[in-house]
Amino acid sequence: MLAAELERVVEESSRKLFQISKSPVRYFLLTDIMGMTNDDALVQQAQEEIRRYPPRVKLLSKLSEDGTWPIAKQRRLAEERGPGPPIGWTYTTMLRNLHDLADYMTSPDEGNVRASLERILSWQSKAGYIPGPTTDLFPLPHYNGLAMRSFVRFGMEYDERVLKMVGWLFKTQRADGGWIIPYLEDVRYLPQYKHMRMIDFINLLDKGNLVEYDPDDFRDMPSCVWTTMMVVRGLGQSFKLADTKEVARGADFVLNHFFKKNNHTAFLRSASTWTRLRHPAYFGSGLCALDMLTWLGHGCDDPRMEKPIRWLLGSRSADGLWVQSERPHPDKDQWISETAISVLNRYAQSLRHVPFGRDAELLKLGC
Repeated sequence: MLAAELERVVEESSRKLFQISKSPVRYFLLTDIMGMTNDDALVQQAQEEIRRYPPRVKLLSKLSEDGTWPIAKQRRLAEERGPGPPIGWTYTTMLRNLHDLADYMTSPDEGNVRASLERILSWQSKAGYIPGPTTDLFPLPHYNGLAMRSFVRFGMEYDERVLKMVGWLFKTQRADGGWIIPYLEDVRYLPQYKHMRMIDFINLLDKGNLVEYDPDDFRDMPSCVWTTMMVVRGLGQSFKLADTKEVARGADFVLNHFFKKNNHTAFLRSASTWTRLRHPAYFGSGLCALDMLTWLGHGCDDPRMEKPIRWLLGSRSADGLWVQSERPHPDKDQWISETAISVLNRYAQSLRHVPFGRDAELLKLGC
């Protein structure tokens, strides 16, 4: 019965979205949900329109030969007062714009996209992570997950530097299957620091006045659900890495904490984060998590999935689409709706016991 209801919603919402969608959204609607291939005339038409899509053209035209985009004067001055990229808004802008260019079906050899990817990798630490963009005092696994997703989408997952990043992410996975932000989500809970203001704690860290840090001393500390989601989303973008036990354990951690308040105050503590619809979801949301989980193969065989799926189904607006929680936005609502329809379609396919998500894509590719 649920399968029939989901299929009806997918059909109705797809038809409505198709009538109003911009070309990048329409491309994913046709390929991800309607199952069309690049040989289909409608898909080819969408691809042609994407090449002329104004936001895509603008991003490519603004991307300089050094792989960066211009940033606002105030942000540039603030960046110049600090250590410089990758700390600051330059790197943040690169991550966000590369995310969008991948959505716009851009290849790494268009414009200066490859220069941007290479610029990011030039900042790689000896340990394997990319520092920044908000601090160089400790690594930020969630931003490395975001970077990882772009490297995979632009065909660089087998680059030795990207593999080194994968190795670092695997090495820093915790016993419960998740990840945390070092220092902010472990050392800070020690008695001598837990009542400090964050700025005072950071100042101590900057001066090197904290106790000696050994991650193994904090293995009993629960992981951060949103840090974990961003890491798993980045790694799981790869067909090969999606099969690893590390990704499976991380996805389980996210699903086990669905609708729950994050364990840590440093990163989206409120349980309401799960039910906020927004785009782009750089830092996570329930919809983003469901997109990741259904892509990785979590469907009706996993009883933990039904409640989140019913929440998503109930979040549909009267017009048959989904809208951003903060306030409706014509373009963002289209991306949110496409993702929601895709998630429901995958779950319906799981109920019908047909391949879905990553498995369906592999079949389409003849793998």
